[in-house]
Amino acid sequence: MTPSLRSRLAEWLAEDLGRGDLSAAALKGRRGHASWIAKQAGVFCGGALVSELFALLDPQLTVQCLVEDGATIAIGQRLLELEGSATALVAGERTALNLAMRLSGIATATAELVAQLEGTGVRLADTRKTTPGLRLLEKYAVRCGGGVNHRMGLDDAAMLKENHIAWAGGITAAIAAVRQQAPWPTAVIVEAETEAQAQEAVQAGANGVLLDEFSPEQLKLLVPRLRQLARDRQQGGAVVLEASGIQPSDLRAYAATGIDLISTSAPVTRSRWLDLSMRFD
Repeated sequence: MTPSLRSRLAEWLAEDLGRGDLSAAALKGRRGHASWIAKQAGVFCGGALVSELFALLDPQLTVQCLVEDGATIAIGQRLLELEGSATALVAGERTALNLAMRLSGIATATAELVAQLEGTGVRLADTRKTTPGLRLLEKYAVRCGGGVNHRMGLDDAAMLKENHIAWAGGITAAIAAVRQQAPWPTAVIVEAETEAQAQEAVQAGANGVLLDEFSPEQLKLLVPRLRQLARDRQQGGAVVLEASGIQPSDLRAYAATGIDLISTSAPVTRSRWLDLSMRFD
């Protein structure tokens, strides 16, 4: 747990607690035991956060995780056992569940898409379309669902899109400008909307090409050409070919085109929370 994430957990608790839990007096300082129960089947994510969150309220409170993050869970399954002051259990219940339900929903949605790609060798990646402040956790949930992370931020790799290309005066010029200024290990990815752009990107030395809104039929013809261009280019080296802007229902068709990666924001932007509950003995 990083200091930054621990600080955010404290902020999220403070958002709910405000000046203090007004219902705490009814608990009379007692200790209690609680269990987390799955009310829906799916992929669990968020257990790693629960101990840290409740420790901020009561360092003596114990949390036992019965399933690991990334595990498939069934309706009615017990996920966690918690024991400690009733005041802390009640105060942290909503924040902890909110986080786990959100992250488990993302992990579940990711796993459903990853299952469609099983056996194809094509990986499913996320995007930067994440909730501000939750990017690290939402991308963690994607990994728990079997996906891989694309860029965490703008400093991970240079992705050149239509505005960069237009302002730089073309793909070749844009790549050259980045290569001149960025540290030498920097990967350069070009978003291509046409076959000509994709071919220029490979010839200009891009490490990856994001093929946006191409049909599977187009990619079946284009991908072999791009592979050959990558082999022929002077500096050599492979190129990562990524499809984006596709419907989740079309994953298998795109996986059959020879691409390496499919990126989609759907697990984060379209997923529903997984229903979990915290029950007190």
